[in-house]
Amino acid sequence: MPSHRSRVPSRRKLFADYARIKVRSGAGGRGCVSYRREKYVPKGGADGGNGGAGGSVVIQAERNLHTLIDQRYQKHYRAANGRAGGGNQMTGACGPDLVIPVPCGTLIRDAATGEIVADLIEHGDSVRVAQGGRGGKGNAHFVSATHQTPRFAQPGEPSETRDIILELKLLADVGIVGLPNAGKSTFLSRISAARPKIADYPFTTLTPHLGVVQGDDFTSFVAADIPGLMEGAHEGAGLGDLFLRHIERCRVLLHLVDVSDAASEDPLKAIVTVEKELGRYHPDLLRKRRVIGASKIDAMADDARLVKLTAYCQQESLPLFAFSSVTGTGVAVLLRRLSEWVAP
Repeated sequence: MPSHRSRVPSRRKLFADYARIKVRSGAGGRGCVSYRREKYVPKGGADGGNGGAGGSVVIQAERNLHTLIDQRYQKHYRAANGRAGGGNQMTGACGPDLVIPVPCGTLIRDAATGEIVADLIEHGDSVRVAQGGRGGKGNAHFVSATHQTPRFAQPGEPSETRDIILELKLLADVGIVGLPNAGKSTFLSRISAARPKIADYPFTTLTPHLGVVQGDDFTSFVAADIPGLMEGAHEGAGLGDLFLRHIERCRVLLHLVDVSDAASEDPLKAIVTVEKELGRYHPDLLRKRRVIGASKIDAMADDARLVKLTAYCQQESLPLFAFSSVTGTGVAVLLRRLSEWVAP
């Protein structure tokens, strides 16, 4: 019998948009207790130096990163401690800060409280998530007229430990949603250079894909292809609704509905199913500008489904665009309107 070995996806193909890590800053170095002992210096006195500060943990957004794959495999981050002070009033070396690079669009939460620590949108945005401890004072710091030979020094401040949750939300202008096999990946490959997997079975898209769309007037916008939703996605049905976080930043939601003769779902039921899942995930998604796209009109012999969908969109005041990603019919008109809606 042939052997069946589990196939583990390679590191490059994994799409990591969630990670939980533990960070620890560096502790401060202790102060030094020391006294001058030099020839011809009869009154040397205390000369213990201060300890160095511990390194902090900083999370910084980098435009060249696209997933949280590094944080999925490395869970613990620790900055260096500060060095102790020395004699002759020598200050200990400070521990360098530990910088953790993450993709732009990463939301940082405190795992214990759920509080949002920072939302890193632009390249170079950073936040200090664990403060390094201050170095302790040496005994030279405590010399006074009434206490000229102190025999004590401060210890350094302890390190800070925190559990941090990282959530990546892709930065896209248009989010493409719909039931499985609604034509989302084919549409994205038609309007951009993105090449998501395309096949004639549902759940072909397993991870979100981004594509840059060039407009006619030298403008451009970013579109995101979200894996297909189905009824019960908020409870984990299909691929669930975990990827919906990637359309929270979108300005426009393009909801594709299959109107071809081979479509398995009624067009109105398809709209209600997806919008119900959007609302259960986050009600604010239904307050965004929504556009209905009737896809696969090239495979439509009977226009009854399209007529039914048109009547519904007119009743709900939703813009409707019929198009074919295969032949290109109606695509240019849709892109022109999307460019206008996402323009700053």
